[in-house]
Amino acid sequence: MLELIIFLILLSATISFYRVIKGPSVLDRIAAVSAIGIMMLIILVIMGVFFSREIYLDVALVYGLLLFIDILVMAKYFGSPKKRRESESDS
Repeated sequence: MLELIIFLILLSATISFYRVIKGPSVLDRIAAVSAIGIMMLIILVIMGVFFSREIYLDVALVYGLLLFIDILVMAKYFGSPKKRRESESDS
């Protein structure tokens, strides 16, 4: 059962990776990267609970904090209208 859940999460991450590659805008790509990060975080938590290892939960907590900070920085940088116009004109 655990393998099926992890497989479905990885399948969802693969679908989200398509949005990272073909996203219509930079903000859509940032949202897709965030979704992939959250899915990997869920896998770490499931493995930590299943194997009764607290280190997986500690790593998931640190990973979640870094993911949150990373998304805030990217949203701040690419969210401003000036930067958005520059990034859209490059592609």
